[in-house]
Amino acid sequence: MVGKVAKGFMNILRSKLSSAARISILLIGMLGCTPDMYDDPVPYQPFPNIQLNLNLPQYIGLKSVGATLLMDGGVRGIIIYCLNTGVYRAYERNCTFHPNDACATVNVDASKLFMVDPCCGSNFEFSEGNPSGGVASRPLVQYSATYDGAVLTITDEVIE
Repeated sequence: MVGKVAKGFMNILRSKLSSAARISILLIGMLGCTPDMYDDPVPYQPFPNIQLNLNLPQYIGLKSVGATLLMDGGVRGIIIYCLNTGVYRAYERNCTFHPNDACATVNVDASKLFMVDPCCGSNFEFSEGNPSGGVASRPLVQYSATYDGAVLTITDEVIE
């Protein structure tokens, strides 16, 4: 009789441990599949206004729709993009996913169709800097870019 009671107790104990273990594994699995919510802000680094005379030979190519230019400024540099004739975007090259990581620098993809952070694998579209793939959930920091028909001016004013 004692043997039957002990066996019954062990079966109950196993089933409870089994249920607890299953719940634990399920919770760990669910938490492991959620996006990383570690989301430090991109640091702000003021810089002097950048003025580019797009009529000069070294910058005339930037007048073409889809053209890009990498410049110094901001935290990790700036990507300037010609969205439409006379309409420009200026993006911080600091990725918005784990922006304090040493490798969180965005580049223009070789296809020139999007921007990419090779460190985390996030892609960003040119029109507004929104993430289009990878783990980043916030758009790139965008700086003010104005064009007067000759001079493109980039300021450290962040576009929200």
